[in-house]
Amino acid sequence: MRINFLKLFALSHLTPVQKAHLSYAVRKDIEVKEIQRLYRMKRFRQMKLDRINQSRIRAAKNKEQEKEMLEWIGNVLGEAVPSNVSYEDYLKDGIVLCNLINKIAPGSVKKIQTKGSNFQLMENIQRFQAAIKKYGVPEEEIFQTADLFERRNIPQVTLCLYALARITQKHPEYTGPALGPKMADANKREFTEDQLRASEGHLNLQMGYNKGASQSGLGSFGNSRHM
Repeated sequence: MRINFLKLFALSHLTPVQKAHLSYAVRKDIEVKEIQRLYRMKRFRQMKLDRINQSRIRAAKNKEQEKEMLEWIGNVLGEAVPSNVSYEDYLKDGIVLCNLINKIAPGSVKKIQTKGSNFQLMENIQRFQAAIKKYGVPEEEIFQTADLFERRNIPQVTLCLYALARITQKHPEYTGPALGPKMADANKREFTEDQLRASEGHLNLQMGYNKGASQSGLGSFGNSRHM
C-alpha cells in the first residue's frame, strides 16, 4: 500500500529515502507520469495563450469593422457620428437603425419611439428587423433583439448591417454610399421561341441513337451465349 500511495506523486516530490525504497519499474512509471503531467501543463498553457491571441485578433477585427460601419451609417444619414458614444450604445435604442433603413428605403418604419421604457425602445429594433427582412436581407443574417439591446452578440449586429449594405446593391433606386465589394451580376440568358424549337429537333447521341444505329434486333441481349 505504501508503494501504491507513493505512485500517486511525481518523482520530484519524493525524498531520497522514499526513492531508495522504490523499485526501478516503479521509478520509471512515476517518471513517465511526471513527463506526461508536465507536457499536459505546457500544452494547456499554450492552448490558453492561443485562445487569448485569437480573442485579441477577433477584437481588433471587430473594432475595424465597427469603425467602417459607423462611417457608412454616418455617410448614409448625412450626419457625423458622435465620438463620445460607444458603437453599441449608439445603436442600442434602435433610433439610428430605423433612421438608417428609412434613408435607404423611405417609409420602411412608420413609427420611431424616441423615448420611453426599455420595452418601447426594443420595439424600434424589432421594426428595423422587420423592415430589412422585407428589403431583402436573409433572415438567417438578421441579429436577435437581445444581441444588441443586451449586448449578447454585437459582432452579429455588425454582420447584419454589412448584409444590409450588400443588399442595397440589388436596389437600383438606392443611390447612397456603398459599402463592400460590388456584387456579381446574374448572367441571365434568354432564348427566342425559334431557338427553343430548334433545340427540340436535336437528338441526343447519348440516348441510344447514333446515325440510325440502334439496339433493335439484338434479341440475344441478356441471354447466355450458345456454343
